[in-house]
Amino acid sequence: MYDQSKLSELIRFARIDAGATVIDVYPGDGDWTRLFSDIVGPQGRVTSFVPAEVAHFKNDPVGLMRTLAQEPGRENVDAVSADLVAMPEVAQPADVLWLHLFYHDLHTALMQARGATAADFNRAVFERLKPGGFYVIVDHAAAAGAGTHDAQSLHRIDPLYVREEVEAAGFALDGESTLLANKDDQHSTKVFDPSIKGKTDRFAYRFVKP
Repeated sequence: MYDQSKLSELIRFARIDAGATVIDVYPGDGDWTRLFSDIVGPQGRVTSFVPAEVAHFKNDPVGLMRTLAQEPGRENVDAVSADLVAMPEVAQPADVLWLHLFYHDLHTALMQARGATAADFNRAVFERLKPGGFYVIVDHAAAAGAGTHDAQSLHRIDPLYVREEVEAAGFALDGESTLLANKDDQHSTKVFDPSIKGKTDRFAYRFVKP
């Protein structure tokens, strides 16, 4: 997670407000799900969506989210799991779909093991968002022109390539933020390397479904 000022700015950027319906894709330890649950309140809803492609991980990501949904005050959270492209079948129509440091994984062997592609997933997101809904992507930046070349090895992706793929699914770019940019990141190091972990150059896009 980020410091409070960056968190507040990201929430404003994502257009998440009280009463909103949010889908948090690949929620990890659930920090974002908890934050969104607090923000949307009892009139809102958060779907914590664990892709079936990662359900077998040793930390039991599905179990973690089901436990989270049982925490006091989390009655507005649904923990669900399905193949990536089956997400529309298990999630409610949403105002916002949040994808934090995950889009690049759509171009890795693990996420494609069940046949999903980034194009498939983007179409699934388009289907599940309400008209006027927002698709918010934050990810580690690769060097300009790298495309998806570093997605598997460095866990990075070229921001402009992401924009092209998402717009091809019917979305329009509605906003971008440099809040998490780091000009000192040379884009050549794996994001988990201690020298750059937590300090990678990150881009943030907000797309809207017309």
